[in-house]
Parts: sequence; structure tokens; C-alpha cells
Amino acid sequence: MRESARRLFGTDGIRGTANRHPLTPTVAVAVGAIAADTLAAGKKRKIVVGRDPRISSELLESALVAGILSAGVDAVRLGVLPTPAVGELARQTGAAGGVMISASHNPFPDNGIKLFGEDGAKVSEETEEEIARRLGDYPWTSSEGPVGALVGRLQPLPRARELYLELLRSRWPAGADLSRLRIVVDAANGAVSELVSPLFASLGGDPYIFSASPNGLNINLGCGSMHPERLAELVRLANADVGLALDGDGDRLLCCDHRGEVLDGDDLLAILTLDYQRREVLANRTVATTVMSNLGLDRMLQEAGVRVVRTPVGDRHVAAAMRAQGLNLGGEQSGHLLLLDQAASADGLRAGLEILRIILTTGRPLAELRQCLRKYPQQQISLAVREKKPLESMPNVESAIAEAERGLGTEGRILLRYSGTEPKIRLLIEGPDPEALEKWKERLLLALRHEEILLS
Repeated sequence: MRESARRLFGTDGIRGTANRHPLTPTVAVAVGAIAADTLAAGKKRKIVVGRDPRISSELLESALVAGILSAGVDAVRLGVLPTPAVGELARQTGAAGGVMISASHNPFPDNGIKLFGEDGAKVSEETEEEIARRLGDYPWTSSEGPVGALVGRLQPLPRARELYLELLRSRWPAGADLSRLRIVVDAANGAVSELVSPLFASLGGDPYIFSASPNGLNINLGCGSMHPERLAELVRLANADVGLALDGDGDRLLCCDHRGEVLDGDDLLAILTLDYQRREVLANRTVATTVMSNLGLDRMLQEAGVRVVRTPVGDRHVAAAMRAQGLNLGGEQSGHLLLLDQAASADGLRAGLEILRIILTTGRPLAELRQCLRKYPQQQISLAVREKKPLESMPNVESAIAEAERGLGTEGRILLRYSGTEPKIRLLIEGPDPEALEKWKERLLLALRHEEILLS
């Protein structure tokens, strides 16, 4: 079972079609055993395990738990909870780490495995490399695994949901009353479905909640942060003040203002940054984001006296840069927002509460708050591929990129990369002239079709 870490692990853990390699029970048992042994470092400690409500999560949970117990480490089944809850509960309960079973925003046939350390943060690439390397030596021989009283045990954590809700409520300011806002929430038929109502009710809110009836097959299906169209429509129909859209595992957030206009992660990060700066809590006057974020965000924050750090795509990379530079605020255009003074990983519900707090405390509607950011025009497309052929091995594509970069000059940019979680290639072209963007997009698509890597 030899796998390189980059083949096994993508930008956000292991991801693929459930019950197909590498998301088979056989691999899950091995990953559970090796991850537990690696994270617990041979000590009799525990690993917390959470999952989203897609149909295959129970299958993979059973296999992962079996692997964890076989390594002599106890397993705590948390049940259905958002990804950030797993990291936080690992930290709060003194666990050696955590495992989340989810494919995030992907459709229900997919699934994934995300690993957290004892600090509640996603494990490093080095840890993933170690786990992938050790997979080559699994299964262990009969003389290596623990026996008798040394095997792991299942442990309960009956108040897991309430503990997570308490963590979210603990940062809500006294006197801020959600009853003053008319709110619509899209729960993506995902891991937050059973949490939104009790959370908001405890803070005085009574939101209209939809896509909160998961059946194992409907997670992210025409809903959630990948499909905010229905949220926008319902916000307008309900004459609501704000709409919140989560994704299947609850680590992303997009919003709608009262007009039904969608705010992505760049918009929300801009609003959060100015709020942090106004309250003088922005660490080192710096925020972190990825190469996908709009150039307008850089310009706006620079004018506000805030430095921007750019990282590769993936909230783990953003978090790593934040920790290295002592930052407390960062995010991705996709809706991952990191508030490291509150939590160790991106949390859609937590970020949503922060946006609602800003609306309440400033008395300004979201449509007004968003005006701080003027975005550059962008063209973004994702295309399914037959194979992830190295870009440097495709001279037509490299030539088209160089030509586009010369044409865009210093006021624009182009980014072509493979997805780390799906069999897709993603293209971003950005600049002040929409007609030029369309021209260079077509030039790049022509080059990609010439290489015959696209499915259509």
C-alpha cells in the first residue's frame, strides 16, 4: 500500500469517490491506525472522530475507528458535526488529535479524511508525508500490534454538540441581540443542519433556515456556499437583512446582502479586516489570503495601511502563514475565514456570527459595509480533466500563459492550476479590461484543448 503523500493527500486531506481507492475501508483502517499511532506517539491517548451526514460517512467512520483502536488508541465518536468542531473538541478534550470524515463542498458520492493535531489545527504536510510513508509498511505483523488490555476503547462524548455550541456562544458580545435582524440561513443539508436553530435561538435570533434536512444523498445538492442562488432569491422574497450560506462540512461561509447580492470570502475578509483595525485588534496590521483572492483586496487593504500575505490555495496554507507571522485574521475567496484568536481552523458559523456582530454594532447594512472593496474584473472557470498532466510539459499552454501575461501587463495576472480536491483544472484571469480577459481566456482554453487533457 505504497502512496506518496501528494498522491494520497490533496490540499485538504484525502479526497475521492467513497468506496473507491483511496477512500476504501481497507485504506481507512490503515490511515486510522497510522494516524493514531503518529498523533498519539505511542501513548494511551484518544482521537476524536466526526463526520458529515453523507451516506458513506458511516462506512468510513467504522473503518477509521477500527484502525484507531487497533493502534492501542481510544476513539471518541462525535457523530455529525462540522469540521471546525472536530479540531476544537480535540483541543478542548485533551485528545491527541482528530479525524473528520467529509468531502466538504463536493457532491455526496465523494468523501474525504481530514486530520487535526492536538492543537486543533490541521496537521502539517510533514505529518501527512510521515503517514503516507508508513502506509507502505501496513498492515503490521501480528507481533507488532497491541493485544489484550492494550487495544483501544470507544469513549462517549454525549454533549459534543452542546460543547461546540458553547464555544461559539462564548464570543458573542453582551447586549447584541439577533432579534433585530431578519436572517436567512442555507445549511447545505450538511453538518450544521442541527446546529443553526439552537445556536441562533440562544442569541435571540429566529432565522429562516432551509436545506437543513440531510438524508445522506442531498448534501450540497443545489444548495450551500457553492450554490448561493436560492439563498439570494429567498433573502429578497423575505425582505431579509442578510443571508448566510454554509457548505457541507461547515467550514465555509458566503453571505447575501438585503438586495440578494452575494459576498464571497474576499468581501467578508475586507469587512472583517476593517472591523479588526477599527477595534485595534488586528495582529501586526497584516492579513493572510491566497493567490486566488482579488487584486482589489490588496489595493484596498494597502490603502488602509494593512499588509497582505499571499499563500498557495488551501486554508491550511493560510493558517500556517498566520501562525508563522503571528497573525489573527485570514481567509480565502472560497469562504474559508480564519479567526485564529478564536479558533484553530476556518469555521463558517463562527465567521457568520462575526459578520452579524459587525452589522449590529455598527448599525450599517451589509450592502453598505461591502462597499469598502472594489474588485478587479475576473474570469474564473473550472474544467474537468482526463489526467493532471504537468503544466510544464505542455508547451502550447506555457506559451499561451506567457502571451497572456505580456498582454495583461502589471495591472493583471493569470493563474492556472489543478484542483487539489477534484479532477479539475482551474483558470483565473484578472485585470481592469473585461474584454481583454475574455480574449485571453479563449486563448488559454484553445491551448488546453490542443493538449487533449479536457473531458469536454
